[in-house]
Amino acid sequence: MTHKALVKKMLKQPAVKAEYDAQAEEFVLLDELLRARRQAGLTQAEVAARMGTKTPAVARLEAGGGSRRHSPSVATLRKYAHAVGCRLEIRLWPREQRKKAEPVTAADRGRDSGSS
Repeated sequence: MTHKALVKKMLKQPAVKAEYDAQAEEFVLLDELLRARRQAGLTQAEVAARMGTKTPAVARLEAGGGSRRHSPSVATLRKYAHAVGCRLEIRLWPREQRKKAEPVTAADRGRDSGSS
């Protein structure tokens, strides 16, 4: 059985599916970290050197960046982004996303401050 087939089979179980869905945001973060490092053509050791840390710290960040055991600080994410030649951008999305939903932006914050 392939990994893909096993995942598909396991996700048919309601409890497994619920836990998987609960971690979806963490998976997105991990995918973003790995994609950015690979696009920069860097190893974990090279990213660690640029961040002023050690390779195992980068490995932990990429393996469980948003896990309940350890959530990285914004400062750490900013250092990682800088090390791979990116900038950090954090967005809040409406819970009920539509196909054309847009993130909450800085312009939207002005509307929430009481000025209409």
